[in-house]
Amino acid sequence: MLIKKAELVAMGTNETHFPKDNLREVVLSGRSNVGKSSFINSMVQRNKLAYTSSNPGKTQTLNFYNINDILYFVDVPGYGYARVSKKQRLAFGQMIEQYLKTRKQLKLAILLVDFRHPPTEDDVLMYEFLKFYHIKTLIVATKSDKVGKTHYIRHEKTIKQVLNFRKNDQFIRYSSITNEGREASWTFIKENLNL
Repeated sequence: MLIKKAELVAMGTNETHFPKDNLREVVLSGRSNVGKSSFINSMVQRNKLAYTSSNPGKTQTLNFYNINDILYFVDVPGYGYARVSKKQRLAFGQMIEQYLKTRKQLKLAILLVDFRHPPTEDDVLMYEFLKFYHIKTLIVATKSDKVGKTHYIRHEKTIKQVLNFRKNDQFIRYSSITNEGREASWTFIKENLNL
């Protein structure tokens, strides 16, 4: 996919802050340190579009990235970050749930998990949540460059088993360092949004 435009156009916590132009939306979710910002930057081939930090938990709003004026990547706050207060975690959860339940422009979800480790309880809950609302989902297993290729099959099998992976979804290994999985991820998005 040739990216001619990629920019952050809106940040907010409720519908009044979100874009009004009815472009289709792809929500990105995952743990705070799973590499969502690196994934966004890799997908759009920009080094600093999404802010990456050594301190997880920086994203505290829904961030809308306009891609080529045809879709939005919607980055939501990462979950599972211990330093965020319980009250704040609850507020994040309610904000994300409201978006998933009510946003008509939402067409796809990308759930990022760490390829090196089995999914966490939070990963499983998020996947079940997406399935409950019948949102077509791509599982992106990040940091694949840190796993030896001889271990790929075992790691993928473990992740799918723990998540109770549905066959109508898709699983892609991804590396923001090597761009492994980038074209496959764009193919999934384009096919499912009829781009």
